[in-house]
Amino acid sequence: MPATSKPASAITAAANRADLSRLPFADDPSQDDARRGFIATLDPPVITGADGRVVWDLRKYDFLDGEAAGTVNPSLRRMARLNLNHGLFRVIDGIYQVRGFDLSNMTVIEGETGYVVVDPLLTAEAAAAAMGLVREHLGEKPITAVVITHSHSDHFGGIKGIVSADEVASGVVRVVAPTGFLEHAISENVYAGIAMSRRAQYMYGVGIPPGPLGQVSTGLGVSLSNGTTTLLAPTDLIAESGTELVLDGVRFAFQYTPGAEAPAEMNFHLPDLRALCMAENVSHTMHNLYTLRGAEIRDAAAWSDYIHEALELFGDESDVMFIGHHWPVWGRENIEEFLAQQRDLYRYIHDETLRLAAHGHTMVEIAERVELPENVATFWANRGYYGALNHNVKAVYQKYLGWFDGNPANLHPHGPVEAGERYVEFMGGSEAVLEKARRSFDDGDYRWVAQVVNHVVFAEPDNRAARELQADALEQLGYQAESAPWRNFYLTGALELRTGALKLPTTSVTADVLGAMTTDMLLSYLAIRLNGPKAAHRDLRLLFEVIDTDEMRFVHVANGVLVRSSRAPADGYDATVRLERTVLAALALGARDPADAENADDMTIDGESQAVHELFDLCDRFRPDFPIVTP
Repeated sequence: MPATSKPASAITAAANRADLSRLPFADDPSQDDARRGFIATLDPPVITGADGRVVWDLRKYDFLDGEAAGTVNPSLRRMARLNLNHGLFRVIDGIYQVRGFDLSNMTVIEGETGYVVVDPLLTAEAAAAAMGLVREHLGEKPITAVVITHSHSDHFGGIKGIVSADEVASGVVRVVAPTGFLEHAISENVYAGIAMSRRAQYMYGVGIPPGPLGQVSTGLGVSLSNGTTTLLAPTDLIAESGTELVLDGVRFAFQYTPGAEAPAEMNFHLPDLRALCMAENVSHTMHNLYTLRGAEIRDAAAWSDYIHEALELFGDESDVMFIGHHWPVWGRENIEEFLAQQRDLYRYIHDETLRLAAHGHTMVEIAERVELPENVATFWANRGYYGALNHNVKAVYQKYLGWFDGNPANLHPHGPVEAGERYVEFMGGSEAVLEKARRSFDDGDYRWVAQVVNHVVFAEPDNRAARELQADALEQLGYQAESAPWRNFYLTGALELRTGALKLPTTSVTADVLGAMTTDMLLSYLAIRLNGPKAAHRDLRLLFEVIDTDEMRFVHVANGVLVRSSRAPADGYDATVRLERTVLAALALGARDPADAENADDMTIDGESQAVHELFDLCDRFRPDFPIVTP
């Protein structure tokens, strides 16, 4: 099947040209702010690992310096170009940032004896390169503390590139994070890890090459570094606003903000430097109330309230604000305007969605109706480069009212294959559908083409003409999208319709994540893998003894579920299993076969060995490249 990308249609090119006149491109202070304080960078801007593998290469985005293409929304192109500013930047004396070395920023604060590092990027290789640039230009000093603002991996994954586990364990380096950090960092990357990682391939466009016909940005940053994600447990946890710490002589005042941009997150203020770090609670883009890779719905009202609280607590006391992505904001009035705008952005989305829901409008209807007030919509930092107004409105509706719109016709619809077959039959067969859809394509109604042809693809997945037309429609929608994740979803979907599912590495479970998982977390994941229908009539009673942590768990499989307990009955087991936690981890995640573990004497079984093997035989192995745009 051909995989050639198509050019922008005349309708798409015209739509993108219209955005040039619709938005205030001539009034854009960000062009100077994103470059302010530049010190130095890597030349060329390439980061390699110890094995010589390239994990970051900004040269792939040189095309953004050329003429604007009709295949890229001009507002998204603006953000893509801004994100290309890379290197070491002075924020103010004592505070520096490395930007453009990963999806996120790494901030370095000068202490009395060394550096306090905030959010050490996604991968160890990127963090090490960033710290190398810092030391080259600011001096060879040790890292005395690491502050992790929240539980998303692009803000902690590089930690072992700059400090070691021994330095943290010995107390040489403190690691400060919000309460709940470890639990949420693990649950997000494991429990829903396969599905979320697969969808993240779409969201970040990792399978489509950079270029005017492909990936241009993620909205939050250029792309994801392709290195090693690591994790170290915090030594200090922040559990409430008002908590203060002194790290290497620098005073920190924390604001605890759980349930906003991340389940565990915190802002902080540096009173002696009159500097405010808003973590990822504000950005130079509308953020996600629902992230398309899949995650818990975020609380728009609480998010807005946290921003308002930060404005009241720190607005008058701050001369600069720096954040986890993008560039800082300087000047008290600018900071206050920025915080007020983003506060009002999330509050408006929240309140307007519920107002219209109270009038009986459904989720999809509300998403089509809501428009931001002009002064909110034209504020550059509120543009939908990462989140998007349409899907954020749906997130608010879902948080309060769920997936059901109240219409009983939508209570129990057919699945996509069964519905597709019926739609195609009702519309006179696939050829009739495609003939009409091609006319809609020529009219520029790409949303309708994608919607209606999707029924043909699911009814007849081998219908090449349907797949090609569906791909063409998704491609034009991607070219028009201001949101980078929308563009990446559309273009990845088009590519997979043309070529089949991309064979990309799909795992968020690293050795460090495994090492941080508790025994109960591992057994919870094993319970997720249990195939309920297959296990429905089985009754297995097993005692697991984790010898290196001196833990004991009773595992009972009955009624298609796995229940664990630390209160084990005195007898009545089918078998007792003795093993170390690393072995349990490999078995629970399906990375090791129980027969191999038993034969290697890494697992001993007293009792009915077959019962233990049956437990793992009842567990699914997940396909990391499961289809998305086809059945």
